[in-house]
Amino acid sequence: MADRPLVSVIETYFNRFQFQPPQLKHSVSANTRLIVVIPCYNEKGIIRSLQSLADAQVPNHTTIEVITVVNHGIQASESVKELNQKTLADIEVFAQKNNSENLIFHTIQAFDLPKKHAGVGLARKIGMDEALSRFGTINHNGIIVCFDADSLCAPNYFTEIIQQFNNSPKANGASIHFEHPINGTEYPQEIYNAIIDYELHLRYYKNAVQYTGTPFAFHTIGSSMAVKAESYAKQGGMNKRKAGEDFYFLNKIIQLGNFIEINSTKVLPSPRVSDRVPFGTGKAVGEILTNKASSFLTYSFDAFIALKKFFDGINDSYRSDNFEQLPPSIQDFVGHKTYTTKIDEIKKNTSNISSYTQRFFNVFDSFWILKFVHYYRDNHKKNKPITEECQKLLNAMYPDKQLKFSNKKELLEIMKKVDLRIL
Repeated sequence: MADRPLVSVIETYFNRFQFQPPQLKHSVSANTRLIVVIPCYNEKGIIRSLQSLADAQVPNHTTIEVITVVNHGIQASESVKELNQKTLADIEVFAQKNNSENLIFHTIQAFDLPKKHAGVGLARKIGMDEALSRFGTINHNGIIVCFDADSLCAPNYFTEIIQQFNNSPKANGASIHFEHPINGTEYPQEIYNAIIDYELHLRYYKNAVQYTGTPFAFHTIGSSMAVKAESYAKQGGMNKRKAGEDFYFLNKIIQLGNFIEINSTKVLPSPRVSDRVPFGTGKAVGEILTNKASSFLTYSFDAFIALKKFFDGINDSYRSDNFEQLPPSIQDFVGHKTYTTKIDEIKKNTSNISSYTQRFFNVFDSFWILKFVHYYRDNHKKNKPITEECQKLLNAMYPDKQLKFSNKKELLEIMKKVDLRIL
């Protein structure tokens, strides 16, 4: 059965998931290949981020659009509403000065959103739906890229994203390399110290998950992710979550397969403190500063060792009931009855070990892994110092290299190389 045409896929999506009709009236160039979406709420520094994008090189014979969704909920304070009005005006002035045939800046005014859903997830959805609609008008399966209103990008940002998707024509989505600023004069040193801790945690978790053998080990950072238009529509688009929207969204895309990492450019997310969402970078940095702990704690590496033993037994689970061979922590978490029910269901829907393995990981997926890691933390081993657990991970991944570090900065440089696959 042939794949449905893109316009049909998009039409089906909007019939089911549309929040509002398309807002932009400007025509879409047939050369549009990439659209950046930026949620912007109560943001004073948006022009700096837009300038970073304006300074990035655009490939020849290509048009790129940037859609900034200036948003607030119906319950927003007057000061937020006033700043958002000013932001709209500032972006309009910026657009008049910087718009060209190849790079076009748009704004969408998303004010007084319903209290139940107002937040970063809905703002991203509004912008990404708009991008989908615009690609639909030119019948092109283009790239929708997520960025943040306080992030910066490398000069080769556009060229590399487009090139990497061209190199992988079947790619459904991508995670883009990120690096928080870890020194400078813009923020107090304590903030730079805190972001080193948090970025170490992010890189440790992603690579520890990868160590377990799951095919779903990728960063899920809202400011550094991309998706093809058709894949966005097929997977039901962005959610309306007020936090964690990036994790939940990207994991739907990752499960499609053909998900890539773009490591040849980078995004520079802000390390600043923020309390606008219940978790995420800004919230984590604030908590690190508040707690003033001598050592940042992260998940015990033993949790990932248990997961690796579990995933290494996939072939055994295909042949027979291997519950008694599972690590005790996995047995405790999943339970014999639930485990055998899940395995039997997987077997009923597969005919060989290859399809069984694929469906196995769709059941025991990124959400399941995160839930297990939290269960392990709460019921087996509490969180441990980040430096100790990173060292254990490095020893397990590179047993012959004897990787050492004398401080967290050096450790972070090592962990970046692990992510970039240049170690």
